[in-house]
Amino acid sequence: MDEQDFFGEGELVAVLTTQPLDRKLDYKAPEGGCFRGAFVEVPLGPRKVLGVVWGKGRGDFDYSKVRSVNRVLDVAPMRDEMRGFLERVSEYTLTPMHAMLRLATRAPGLSDPPSMRKIYRLGEGEPSRQTDARKRVVETLTEYGGLAFTLKELSDMAGVTSSVVKGLVKQGVVREEDTPRDVPFFRLDPEHAGKDLTADQAAGADALRAGVRSGKYGTTLLRGVTGSGKTEVYLEAVAECLRMGRQALVLLPEIALTAEFLTRVEARFGSKPAEWHSGVTMTERRRIWKMVGQGGAQVVIGARSALFLPYQNLGLIVVDEEHDTSYKQDDGVLYNARDMAVLRASICGARVVLASATPSLESWANAEAGKYEKLELTSRFGEAVLPEMKAIDMRVEDLPGSCWISPSLQRAVNTRLDKGEQSLLFINRRGYAPVTICRACGHQIGCDHCDARMVEHRFLKRLVCHQCGETKPMPEECPSCHVEGKLAPVGPGVERLAEEAQTHWPEARLAVLSSDLFGSARALKEGINTIAEGGADIIIGTQLVAKGHNFPLLTLVGVIDADLGLQGSDLRAAERTFQLMRQVAGRAGRSEKKGQALLQTFQPEHPVIRAILSGDELGFWKTEADERRHAGVPPFGRMAGIILSSPDVQQVFDLGNALARSDGPLRAIGAQVFGPAPAPIARVRGRHRVRLLVKAEKSAPIQAALAQWVGQFKLKGDIRLSVDIDPQSFY
Repeated sequence: MDEQDFFGEGELVAVLTTQPLDRKLDYKAPEGGCFRGAFVEVPLGPRKVLGVVWGKGRGDFDYSKVRSVNRVLDVAPMRDEMRGFLERVSEYTLTPMHAMLRLATRAPGLSDPPSMRKIYRLGEGEPSRQTDARKRVVETLTEYGGLAFTLKELSDMAGVTSSVVKGLVKQGVVREEDTPRDVPFFRLDPEHAGKDLTADQAAGADALRAGVRSGKYGTTLLRGVTGSGKTEVYLEAVAECLRMGRQALVLLPEIALTAEFLTRVEARFGSKPAEWHSGVTMTERRRIWKMVGQGGAQVVIGARSALFLPYQNLGLIVVDEEHDTSYKQDDGVLYNARDMAVLRASICGARVVLASATPSLESWANAEAGKYEKLELTSRFGEAVLPEMKAIDMRVEDLPGSCWISPSLQRAVNTRLDKGEQSLLFINRRGYAPVTICRACGHQIGCDHCDARMVEHRFLKRLVCHQCGETKPMPEECPSCHVEGKLAPVGPGVERLAEEAQTHWPEARLAVLSSDLFGSARALKEGINTIAEGGADIIIGTQLVAKGHNFPLLTLVGVIDADLGLQGSDLRAAERTFQLMRQVAGRAGRSEKKGQALLQTFQPEHPVIRAILSGDELGFWKTEADERRHAGVPPFGRMAGIILSSPDVQQVFDLGNALARSDGPLRAIGAQVFGPAPAPIARVRGRHRVRLLVKAEKSAPIQAALAQWVGQFKLKGDIRLSVDIDPQSFY
């Protein structure tokens, strides 16, 4: 063992803590010594805090005053590749290392000693007397397939008191057991139940398996039309990874996708994988974190933060729907999980599969340039064929001013209802109406804390700010002129569209799919399952429905406002509109029955709308790439956003102007600074926001220049500065 890897009792070690400090701290190694990478508890002032032994201490402090590490935690040490990954992400995103460590230790109770606990799982028999509360407990345990929960978790999930659970224990319907808090997951069997693949899929699976077997880094862009079976192809790569004794990570963009996906993984490998996202209980988070580090979790299905789990032997990362903007973290550590997945794999010699029907331009350009391998699935699985796509020219439709479903779309829905098939009406706006205006004075109701209009949510009977989450009851009178009865909704949201659909089809069963209409991830999963099983005739949904769901009876998709994303100055507006329209259209006709997608548009001649309808994806990407290349913007140039915020508007503009005047470090690398300018939403949560934009050539060392540039200024008072490398959003 290299002597630098172990530090004997009393030796100085440098410990990185999760506290907001600008350096590592020196401590004496505890009795018995410690390894580099060990998770430790150290004293900091009067507190005990979590840290990691990063290496040898600096020794520039009076040794007699150096305090000792309290104890080494009983978890697997942080591996060299993980420390290197955190350092590289820190350098790339200009994020302090303490924030990176916090991101990598997002599990509660890591410093708690191992202990036993009472857990509750499904027993045998039926309750002596059935009640709604008892029924909910049994249904909760049944739904999670034999998993056990603590008393509080089970009570909360079932919405009952603990006495209900204990009553079922006395009857044997629920079993109470003592168990170690953190146990390995059931082993997954790569030979359990492989599916018969088409020739197209088999060729793709063979290529991915060969890449995994090589044991070397490489990235593959797996592009396949919606419904082509990309999931089955990359699950074969997961199987190969398991055969080699390595761990696999599958990233999904939305928590709502996990239920159906976990079912498919369990069917393929015989057991459920680890599941990591915001909806997972705290107890389960700690278990997953520890088991991933010990090798007790072979496959993790997770949201973007699963990338920062302490894998023991990571061999494969799959980024499903790799184009999705949900992979960009927009607060705290500003990173793109797709790009960081490639970085992590390159450090630990793993393979990356980027899967999408509509890849991001960045991934498309990397594949064209030969940096990524490319696999294509060109036909749908089985009998399914791609939907027919048509535009409805809204300029010639006879439609009243307060309605949004055109007569042409109404006729198409009627046809589906007659056949017993499902229709989807899609609009990418939550709530009832995006604007509430007073018809007496013209006042638009805005948020008290943000420069944003409040959105009416009629189902909730409240106005909601989609920036800060502030809510208030729907007022009876105008807050400005105090006239009653003159407040009117302007424009449609998903709830208003549902109301209109109800008037057109009063006998139809309607289901509204929007993230804010479900109280929990479990309720959302149940809603999606009900629809998939035929429990609705017409689905009204936001972009939530565009991501990976399979509704076998759905044969018609009607897009209410296909032009919605084309307005504004976002450089990715065309790309995102193209992706969203193609994705949502792909929900139609995924079974034996042929599907159709109708796009309501006032601009049928717009190049993006024409590309969507024609299916000329290659032509679209080439045109979009040429425009971006000419403008020198990503992926053919570098960009960074600087966001300044403060309760004092003058303070942020003063700092923004000072930054713009002192741009020497940026000019030295040929970069340009634009701004300062108010952010599109200039005030959020009471803080005024100013943006600057930095643009540089692709090869420019932008991170070092940015660090030198912003390092010229010491932030005073309550002003905050954040740097967003490769910004995805410009709000």
